[in-house]
Amino acid sequence: MTLVIDTHLHTEEFSSDSFLPIEKAIQQGKKMGLDGICVTDHESMGMRSYAQELSMKHNFLVLVGLELLTYEGDLLIFGLDAVPEKKMHAPDVLSLVEEQGGVAVSAHPFRDNGRGMGNFIRSLPGLSGIEAFNGSTRLTHNFKAHVLAEELRLPRLGGSDAHLVERVGRYATAFPGVVHTEEDFIGAIRTGNVYPVVYDVDRFIKV
Repeated sequence: MTLVIDTHLHTEEFSSDSFLPIEKAIQQGKKMGLDGICVTDHESMGMRSYAQELSMKHNFLVLVGLELLTYEGDLLIFGLDAVPEKKMHAPDVLSLVEEQGGVAVSAHPFRDNGRGMGNFIRSLPGLSGIEAFNGSTRLTHNFKAHVLAEELRLPRLGGSDAHLVERVGRYATAFPGVVHTEEDFIGAIRTGNVYPVVYDVDRFIKV
């Protein structure tokens, strides 16, 4: 069994730049054949209070992490107890994530808007993976992320970075095996048992 999860998505409920209600994100994900979504709102884990209820209501996995802007760029983080109260440097964030048993993934590292970590990743020990394919990033920048992840032998993930319903699932991450909980999800990334997929007409294929 392989589950496909969109690991990067923003909701209008907790991200001020999103126009995507959580219910519509779930409906669109199910329609496309996703097995789950990760809500990664900006500096917020507000959706966490509703995740279990939503999962049960829709029979669809809803996990909650966050997208955190560090001084060096954005990280997708899963497994933190709470959102840091102030902006931090990436190495300090990774130490915190490690202490709490979570994972941190560099989001859209080569996007040219000042929020990608780029080659700083080379000097960032403790990173759990790289978002090699982001649905809101140019293909050339995604390819650079893919090449860097391969070079550093870091797990490659895919995520839509959707802020609109039509962008849900453009890219996603495949998880061979069973993912029922956040612990399963984190464990798969830690062991590198993941790979990115792209939505092609009516199905997800490996990239």
